[in-house]
Amino acid sequence: MFIRKLTLGISCTALMIAATGAQADFPNRDIRVIVPWAAGGGTDAIVRKISNIAEQSLPVSMYVENVEGGMSATGLLQLTKARPDGQTIAALTYDSVITVPWQGTIPGFGVDQMKLIARITSEPDAIITTADAPYHSFDELVAAAKEKPGSIRVGIQNMGSRTHLTLLQLQDKAGVEFKIVSYPGGAAPQKEALLNGEVDFVITSLGDFAPLIESGQARGLVEFSDKQNQGFPDVPPISQTDAGIDLQMGSFIILAAPARTPDVAVDTLENAYHEAFESDEFQQWLPKIGVTPSWLGSDDVTDWVEQTQESLFSTMDQLAEQGVLEK
Repeated sequence: MFIRKLTLGISCTALMIAATGAQADFPNRDIRVIVPWAAGGGTDAIVRKISNIAEQSLPVSMYVENVEGGMSATGLLQLTKARPDGQTIAALTYDSVITVPWQGTIPGFGVDQMKLIARITSEPDAIITTADAPYHSFDELVAAAKEKPGSIRVGIQNMGSRTHLTLLQLQDKAGVEFKIVSYPGGAAPQKEALLNGEVDFVITSLGDFAPLIESGQARGLVEFSDKQNQGFPDVPPISQTDAGIDLQMGSFIILAAPARTPDVAVDTLENAYHEAFESDEFQQWLPKIGVTPSWLGSDDVTDWVEQTQESLFSTMDQLAEQGVLEK
């Protein structure tokens, strides 16, 4: 019996030493970065850019893999099932943090199944029209909507998505009603709908429409923020309009690892990404695509997500009770 206990004790000690050694050697192979959206989108471009810079301070490479589907649910499932060793991480956006857990798209899923590494960007939603739209400001659009309720067509993404919630809050605060047209699949079908004249304006981030805005095919009317976007100096934040509306809404990018990932791995990744975030290359590139750099480290972003979920879940529950949203 004594020999058996001694053998078990030695085995457990050996496992602990091996685990500690593995953590100390992190990272020891290339790191997989899951982007739960299609290639070519704004999230994909930003995550690839900052990961390419971050890997310069690591002894291994980082490679991005697009795993789309289910408003990011497919990619989230792969993250939560990955080995918690820091070798697999993922990018989270609004839908990953708000829509998927609120709707219960993944049974039992919650942020507690992940360790958050950092928030790297903030992307307010905006109203974007074609270059030849009859209204040239947000105030003109609101006035036109009050004149003809339900006649102006707006393109959003999925029903129940962030852009839908932004629109619902806008209608409530401005006292207007638009005709809602849903385009699942992100900003790409919104672009096509706007250019084809299917809708009069869309709601999404300015960064999603940056190429069209720069080419003169589209223009932004307002951004739902209290700060001026340096990448689009001609698009005012809603705080600078005459409407007197306080509405701040948009997406973000957060990097996360599976729960139970060792702290040493999370710290290493946080430091690598923070160094990349602070680099001149990243700081000068983001404004060019209309995105605001917005860093929160692991502890701060975890607190921020809890507060954001509490606030938005409450709003969405109320809208569900009114029959406006389906849970």
